[in-house]
Amino acid sequence: MYRRRPAGVEVLIAHPGGPFWAARDAGAWTLPKGAVCEGEDSLAAAQREFEEETGFLAAPPFQLLGELRQRSGKRITAWACEGDVDPKGLHSNLFEMEWPPRSGRLQSFPEVDRLGWFGFDAARAKLLAGQAPFVDALERLLATQAGLAPA
Repeated sequence: MYRRRPAGVEVLIAHPGGPFWAARDAGAWTLPKGAVCEGEDSLAAAQREFEEETGFLAAPPFQLLGELRQRSGKRITAWACEGDVDPKGLHSNLFEMEWPPRSGRLQSFPEVDRLGWFGFDAARAKLLAGQAPFVDALERLLATQAGLAPA
């Protein structure tokens, strides 16, 4: 999701929840995303995951930003949509993990513990390196639509 502000475009990105990510910031944020279920359209999966991880609905029109292969081998397809939500309204689904390690205790953590709006440069710095090219793709797309750059 992106929004237009007088100072420029801002991108909504998510900080992953759980103890592993708690003290990490630069290079740790992510696009709200998740797995595509068998037989599910990838755009439908993106909309479902966005809602599950943020509590907000992403509304059309959607613009394909492309697909990237992460270092792990996982492929991520991303779409952009314009919108404006208040990060304070975050309501994320939960996951369980054994914490502390080898304690035998399961604890629940939100998949996303915070959201933030960031300009293009700040978003690139905050995002996992393998996802930053999606910010580049959005920036190019919006510039092309505004007639500021070649397609």
